[in-house]
Amino acid sequence: MSKKGGKSGPEFEGPVDASIIRIPPHHYIHVLDQNTNIARVEIGPLTYIRQDNERVLFSPVRMIMVPPRHYCVVVNPVARDDDKEVLFDQSGQAKLRHADLEIRLTQDPFPLYPGEEIQQDVTPLQIVYPDTALRLQALLDFEEEGGEKRVAGDEWLFEGPGTYIPKKEVAVLETIKATVIRENQAIRLRARKEGVDRGGVRRVTGEEWLVSKVGAYLPGAHEEVIDIVNAFILTDKKALHVRALRPFKDAGGRDRRTGEEWLVTMADREAHIPSVAEEVVGVVNVTTLSSRQYCVILDPVGSEGKPQLGQKRVVKGERSFFLQPGECLEQGIQDVYVLSEEEGLVLRAVEAFNDTQERDEEEEEADDEEEERREERAKRSRRSGVLRRPGDRWMLRGPVEYVPPVAVEVMLRRQAIPLDENEGIYVRDIKTGKVRAVIGHTYMLTQDEELWQKELPTNVEALLSSHRDPLADRSDRTITGESTVRDRTRVVSYRVPHNAAVQVYDYREKRARVVFGPEMVMLGPDEQFTVLSLSGDKPKRANVNKAICLLLGPDFFTDIITIETADHARLQLQLSYNWHFEIKSPADAADATALFSVPDFVGDACKAIASRVRGAVASVQFDDFHKNSNRIICSSVFGFDEKLALRSSLRFTQNRLMISSVDIQSVEPVDQRTRDALQKSVQLAIEITTNSQEAAARHEAERLEQEARGKMERQRITDQAEAEKARKELLELEALSLAVESTGTAKAEAQSQAEAARIQGEAAVNEAQLKAEAQRIEAEAELQRLAKAREQELNYKKEMDNLEVEKQKRLVHIETERFSQLVQNLGSDTLKEMARAGPELQVKMLQALGLKSTLITDGSCPINLFTTANGLLGALQGQGQGQGQ
Repeated sequence: MSKKGGKSGPEFEGPVDASIIRIPPHHYIHVLDQNTNIARVEIGPLTYIRQDNERVLFSPVRMIMVPPRHYCVVVNPVARDDDKEVLFDQSGQAKLRHADLEIRLTQDPFPLYPGEEIQQDVTPLQIVYPDTALRLQALLDFEEEGGEKRVAGDEWLFEGPGTYIPKKEVAVLETIKATVIRENQAIRLRARKEGVDRGGVRRVTGEEWLVSKVGAYLPGAHEEVIDIVNAFILTDKKALHVRALRPFKDAGGRDRRTGEEWLVTMADREAHIPSVAEEVVGVVNVTTLSSRQYCVILDPVGSEGKPQLGQKRVVKGERSFFLQPGECLEQGIQDVYVLSEEEGLVLRAVEAFNDTQERDEEEEEADDEEEERREERAKRSRRSGVLRRPGDRWMLRGPVEYVPPVAVEVMLRRQAIPLDENEGIYVRDIKTGKVRAVIGHTYMLTQDEELWQKELPTNVEALLSSHRDPLADRSDRTITGESTVRDRTRVVSYRVPHNAAVQVYDYREKRARVVFGPEMVMLGPDEQFTVLSLSGDKPKRANVNKAICLLLGPDFFTDIITIETADHARLQLQLSYNWHFEIKSPADAADATALFSVPDFVGDACKAIASRVRGAVASVQFDDFHKNSNRIICSSVFGFDEKLALRSSLRFTQNRLMISSVDIQSVEPVDQRTRDALQKSVQLAIEITTNSQEAAARHEAERLEQEARGKMERQRITDQAEAEKARKELLELEALSLAVESTGTAKAEAQSQAEAARIQGEAAVNEAQLKAEAQRIEAEAELQRLAKAREQELNYKKEMDNLEVEKQKRLVHIETERFSQLVQNLGSDTLKEMARAGPELQVKMLQALGLKSTLITDGSCPINLFTTANGLLGALQGQGQGQGQ
């Protein structure tokens, strides 16, 4: 038994020891009879006197008050009869329904009997709003007010709007809100239990379906919302790729099997909401082809809607379409091959087919004279065409627009190669392997040709790519130049400079040809340059210079040789030889070939000449050689003819080389002692020569100095005479200047004084004139000001008078109008009555008082009674005289 009276129990816990307890209104206490051990309820207002055998369990507690639209839950409620009265047992104890609940709604304040407890405090009733429902579950078997029976475990909805009255047999599981379905939306529902949905369709457990009706949808008690499905908006540029999850009938009425895929386009519907039996694989964008595009579709879908695996289909623009499920583009969207007159395509057949394109082109190339025959042949060719077998290669030439069919593969796109008369390419026939050079005209490779790369030796490649001038840079080996990569398919060309020759050897014909400059050499497929390896440096070393062209001279080369005289003096000579090739123009083949018969003509010529010089010098003494070196060397090189005359040149008959002269550039002893002695003798000779030249120069300088002194003295005397003459003229000019200066000063002072007086007088006159003008202007201005002021004042006065007159006129007019309106409104009769009303009233009042005449005053105003009486008497006398007459 509770002593608190529930959660809102007494304010003071524990028993109360006071004997008198005052219970306010709407309060109660529990009193325990300790003899019978029975508790009862005492309800206020009451002053309770506790007996000795009683005990008050708690202080007065406020009764439970349930306001409108509220409720509370009582555990172990008391039992009541049909009249809602509490039932008691024989001992007077209130009967309780143990382990039971009672929901009490709005009623009068009530106490809690011993044993009752508040399980849930006073709580507002739950309001169920529109588009909202409570999912309820029956805890016990019961029958609702409408007669519907509920079994424990049943679930149903209490839909709003309304106020839910709780019951002890029913538990609220959750609050369900309606799902708003907008345009192009649907909700996906799943049945949690077998039953009938809101549309009247029977559903089994786990079944899913869509509801797409626009508005608020409140799922049933056995339905649950899985997701909101948005529609896919289909346009002319987007389609939907859908796959069936199980057999069903789609929105278009077609039966679909499991795993079947299809497209939903704008032609089917503008917005597609996928059903529960299908899944969206993806969105397919439209494939748009312009008039200059095409594509190849792999595994195309046939007319029956089935994919044709392994096949291809060519689609040419202008066109827009969607790729069906399973289809794909082989290489994406490709451009149509637009070929000009200088372009072509190398095609290869992938499978056998009948080619009508080639026949049409052949017929287009026929002559105009056979037009009728060509038309008939074209008709037959279009019917028959050209049979292409797999692997066949052919070439399609422009101008044409070409879309390759499925059975054709485009191998290469060829362009005509423009070639000048000095340009060419190497072409090889892939069928025969023959290589040829095409030079001097625009050429397009056929389907059986390809460009061939010509290989050259490394040294030739280096010489061709260095871009060195063989004539200007012949002796400068430091210039490397920027090497460029040679196009090996182009014909190798070389510009032979003037007065030079190049040898080209054909290895297939086994013959050589020599080209003289200036000329352009172009190598054939089997031709190579003859490379010259010449000696260089000083002294000469072999294989220093590499060259393709041979310079014909005249030119020179320099060599350093060491010789030894008869007295064993070793000397080092630096000799320079002038050379040229002796060849006629035009040269015959034998002479031209002889030029290249000696690979290193420089080295061979230097060696031959050096041997001759050494032999000649070895037989003479050092002194003789030192005095006659030029004669000895020239005679040893050129030799003597039959008349013992010195020859003019040395000729090498093998290659037509001619040495025309020898220049001794330096002679240096190799031995140090010889070199020192030679140096001393040379220095002594130089010193003697220097001293003699110095003495001669000194004598000449002294002679010139004496002559210069005489000239200077004579010039000094002449200058003094000229100076005296000039001084005399200066003095005369100074005297004249002083006279002019004194005269000018007096004249200038007089003129300045006169001018000052004139200016002063003119200034005074101007000042007086200006003052008079100023006074006149001031007087005129003052007069004008006064005139303007008077004029303005008169105007102002005039305007004020006019305004005043206008004002008086308007006031008179207004008064006149007012009086006229007043008279008009009152009327003539009314005015007459008003004028007569005063006197008549006085007469009547006097008549009523019986007075002939009266004078009424308030005593504050004095009245002249004498005058008044005289008036009265005069009036009476006048009346008497009138009567007497």
